[in-house]
Amino acid sequence: MAVISQSVIEGVVVNEVNVYRTFKEFYPFYPSEHANRVSRRLHFVDTSIDLVLLMSASFTAMWWLVALAFVQGYVFTWVGHFFSEHNKPATFVYLWLSFLGDWRIWWDMLTGKIRFRKGAYSEPVH
Repeated sequence: MAVISQSVIEGVVVNEVNVYRTFKEFYPFYPSEHANRVSRRLHFVDTSIDLVLLMSASFTAMWWLVALAFVQGYVFTWVGHFFSEHNKPATFVYLWLSFLGDWRIWWDMLTGKIRFRKGAYSEPVH
């Protein structure tokens, strides 16, 4: 599936088509869609809430919490994309790859490989 994105370079709109078939191909693109600090924080909070809901479902056998985690999983992230990042979530085109990307970014932020407070996702902490 192709992603068609538009960039403005020196006042000229440029259409770009990107095709990602594997997570290895996709992940370098994914962090660039989360450069805004507010968006990164909302994604981190959202994924953390998902983790709590999924763990709660497994410990209590209240399986409706899994559905709640899935729906809730998009609330903060889409707010971040639409109101802070001003871009379209990759989920609309790459559902599974963006799901994996959210967890990878969450883990990298939790372990300090990606900055939580300053800089873009692509700036690792040294």
